[in-house]
Amino acid sequence: MTKKIKVIQTAKDTEDRLTEKNTLEFKKEAAAGAFEIKRDQKAQSITGFGGAFTEAGAYTLAQVPSELRDEVLEAYFHPEKGIGYSLCRTHINSCDFSLGNYAYTETEGDTELRDFDLSRDEEYLIPFIKDAMAVEGAEFKLFSSPWSPPAWMKTNGRMNKGGKLKKEYWQTWADYFARYIKEYQQRDMDIWGVTIQNEPMAETPWDNCIYEDEEERDFVKVLGPTLKEAGLEDVKIMVFDHNKDIMKSRVDTIFTDPEAAKWVWGVGFHWYGEDDTKDIGDDEVLSYTYETYNKELVFTEGCNPLFDADDFIGEWWTGEKYGRHVIADLNHYTTGWVDWNLVLNEEGGPNHVQNYCDAPIIVDTQKNKIHYNSPYYYLGHFSKYIKPGATKIGVASANDELLITAFENPDQTTAVVVMNEKDEAQEFSLKEEGQAVKITIPAHAIQTLVY
Repeated sequence: MTKKIKVIQTAKDTEDRLTEKNTLEFKKEAAAGAFEIKRDQKAQSITGFGGAFTEAGAYTLAQVPSELRDEVLEAYFHPEKGIGYSLCRTHINSCDFSLGNYAYTETEGDTELRDFDLSRDEEYLIPFIKDAMAVEGAEFKLFSSPWSPPAWMKTNGRMNKGGKLKKEYWQTWADYFARYIKEYQQRDMDIWGVTIQNEPMAETPWDNCIYEDEEERDFVKVLGPTLKEAGLEDVKIMVFDHNKDIMKSRVDTIFTDPEAAKWVWGVGFHWYGEDDTKDIGDDEVLSYTYETYNKELVFTEGCNPLFDADDFIGEWWTGEKYGRHVIADLNHYTTGWVDWNLVLNEEGGPNHVQNYCDAPIIVDTQKNKIHYNSPYYYLGHFSKYIKPGATKIGVASANDELLITAFENPDQTTAVVVMNEKDEAQEFSLKEEGQAVKITIPAHAIQTLVY
């Protein structure tokens, strides 16, 4: 039986944006320089793809007409009309993409969490998440990350600019996690997982908290039993949640300690290393972590900071950067890939320390206009067609001009993503079981091949 291949394409300087092209067929012919699918070379199973719910994104969508808000939510979460996001992140307490610093209890010494209050989240953030849940066909896992404990729990007495969690509040902070998860459950939102701390080695002008390797290792030994005692042992715990180029000592420190390792499901990582724009770099630490410790790998945050730029609307390199990283991470055992803000306003905010960034969807709240940037389409080539539970399969490559990754979905369909960053179109062949098909990919384009 001849296999038919559906080709979905996004290409620069064309109208193609996740556009279905002509259907192709495998034929019985030799194919020199082919990508050959190796279905017997199975690796990791996919958890999902998605982005982050932040107060900034929630506030932005609250400033525009409901039809624009609905369009953005459908664009991300509808499995057919949108790109079917399946794994998302949000923040515990405030983050830099909040309207200001806040915690769920600001009461000094409130170790019993008597004043714990989610009313701040209920204003913008929780409605944002619930509206996404209500999109037809939407189904996503949600994990949460703290940027900082309340100021009174920290050595510097503030949420911003570093400081550490005071040892006398380690148990209180673990209880805080459990309380947060249960409060969200009471609002019909399951928290699938948590990370210990966003970027635990970064002292920044915004919300953060420093954990050295040994400190995170030891806090895991408090958090794990606390969640279990609270009946939350199924909540996944991820460690690190920082740049992959500095993660090796962290995973070695935590996972060579059996008491700490037993509580940890996986490792979160970011892309903000020195080489993040030019090449991938440091992917071997991902393979090392997976192969040495058998822990899941989830990319938990990445974006393009604006710095001196006004915006990146219409830029193509931003999408290519996403595609390059996603393919490299997937080819090094990554099971989940989560972008940063789902949506931001025309400034790349709001952000309470002016740390403005790009997002796949920018909503101009002054002109009531939605901008779909190239990262939205590049990410959609993965999230829409590589389903949760898909298994990574091998690809033997005789073509080093293109990037490629391949997955077998739970319904037995195959999704192959091919990316061309060159200034000219490329021809390649895809081969499996003695059959091959010749395909042309335009310059600066990405294709998903489904069969």
